Amino acid sequence: MTAQHRDGSAPADAPAPILSVRDLGVRFWVNDEWFTAARGLTYDLHPGEVLAIVGESGSGKSQSSMSLLGLVPRNGRASGSATLNGRELIGMSQERLQQVRGKDISVIFQEPMTALNPVYTAGFQITETLRAHTVMGPREAKQEALRLMRLVEIPDPEERYDSFPHQLSGGQRQRIMIAQALACEPKLLIADEPTTALDVTVQAEILKLMRDLRRKVDAGIILITHDMGVVADMADRILVMKQGEVVEEGTAAEIFTSPQHPYTQRLLDSVPHLGAGSQEVAFGSDAEAADEAQSAPVIPITSDETFVHPGSEPSEGAAALQLAGTCIEYPGTGRKKAFRAAHSIDLTIGPGEVVGLVGESGSGKTTIGRAAVGLVPVVEGSLTVDGFEVAGTTNKQLRQMRSTVGFVFQDPGSSLNPRLPIGESIGEPILLHQDLDAAERGRRVEQLLDAVELPRSMRNRYPHELSGGQRQRVGIARALALRPKLLVADEPTSALDVSVQATVLTLFRNLQEEYGFACLFISHDLAVVEMVASRIAVMRRGHLLEVGPSAAVVGDPQHPYTQRLLAAVPVPDPVEQRRRREARDAMIASTAEDLAG
Repeated sequence: MTAQHRDGSAPADAPAPILSVRDLGVRFWVNDEWFTAARGLTYDLHPGEVLAIVGESGSGKSQSSMSLLGLVPRNGRASGSATLNGRELIGMSQERLQQVRGKDISVIFQEPMTALNPVYTAGFQITETLRAHTVMGPREAKQEALRLMRLVEIPDPEERYDSFPHQLSGGQRQRIMIAQALACEPKLLIADEPTTALDVTVQAEILKLMRDLRRKVDAGIILITHDMGVVADMADRILVMKQGEVVEEGTAAEIFTSPQHPYTQRLLDSVPHLGAGSQEVAFGSDAEAADEAQSAPVIPITSDETFVHPGSEPSEGAAALQLAGTCIEYPGTGRKKAFRAAHSIDLTIGPGEVVGLVGESGSGKTTIGRAAVGLVPVVEGSLTVDGFEVAGTTNKQLRQMRSTVGFVFQDPGSSLNPRLPIGESIGEPILLHQDLDAAERGRRVEQLLDAVELPRSMRNRYPHELSGGQRQRVGIARALALRPKLLVADEPTSALDVSVQATVLTLFRNLQEEYGFACLFISHDLAVVEMVASRIAVMRRGHLLEVGPSAAVVGDPQHPYTQRLLAAVPVPDPVEQRRRREARDAMIASTAEDLAG
């Protein structure tokens, strides 16, 4: 891959760049004045090179890249120069840009469910791109679409060709979008947060696919992300943006090993490192340890037996949450049969203890959290919260129990009432469950705002007026309003930037020490879970596979699925990430041979 020097100049023998950007700026006309989203961007991108543009939300990384395609709102203006193989993109007419989009420059968007048209099949949307930019008949376009679907490793492409987006998994939808983006063999591929919404194992598969494809198509890739682990896995060169400006530029090795700008240093310090709480991590820095870890597993990958590490017993005292042989089902409707989402779960959380529950989408981890507050019925076994049996109770009986449980949702933007000021949202549980006058309720709300480090003046603001991190703080304050014995935190940081995530996690730990609540911390990010949880439980397809102290599960995983889950987590170190990736690929190949045998 072509490397650029720290000052941004390319080596003398470098091939001609496919994209040259000079002094690129993007502005928006808002409230009778110009707001600058990006200014002064200058860089070159060469064939087969991956340029990562990183920064927090609002740094201008997406707007600057979308302006290359003319994809700015009507109140936006782009300035400067951006040439694609000698053709100026800034100021190009919409008619000519229409020919460039999809053919010469393609985009992989963050959320394929919203980017794909829900009323057209996946196959049709790929053929539509082909026929819009090339001379192809329907039959020829379908064959090419099927070839592309095989290229991105869609299982059963002939069947998936006629599937609608909602009938595909998140990973399959992202693969369809990549196939659509590659349909016309573009010279430039813009990947805007391509793996943010995916589980770590699916993310690892998509990143492997993108690495393989860049070698096949030799396209330049602009990778827009705030996930430094993904950057370490993919990038040759990095631009760090803050408040619309590039504050640092260099190769991946330079940025990760010797960041110069204080903002870059803070950004890297905010990234949770897998294994920080254990002495050694499977597939870690010792290559021999990795080789041993990927040898033939003692437990079959398909086993549903639960492996319990020594020291997995909860702290003494009445359990804040206890599941004993718990089976949970979503009731059937009409001809649709009931779906069992959790099978014979045995898990106990002691008072004041934080237990992390990890697994892929569909593993049943959120179902456990929902069942703890009586939102999903328990059909077998027992589930108790602070001694109260949830299974088989009426809604009236559950009402009192729910005052002892707080719930922090994944997306506070959609869980907070947009019509209520945040002060009323925080005070609503107090109004419903406690007999306090308005003045006392107001004082409690102010105390909660102080606890989550938000100014009291914000109590009259609405959710849309707050940032993502501020909304999540409001969600935590609302969950703690009744001083619960148990807090269920469902992916509370997955939608946040790394620096905001670090701040929220620090706040969470401080609040947990102050309030002393027990917590079921649900996430697919093992590095985050390791930071906050004393024990970790691993789920897959409704079964609990492994339980143990965080250091033991991360440092010495026993179940092959846990090993694969850990191996899929990208780490913010290019050299270490390459070693982990090779170990993971070897382990998957070994597992495939075992299953085939």
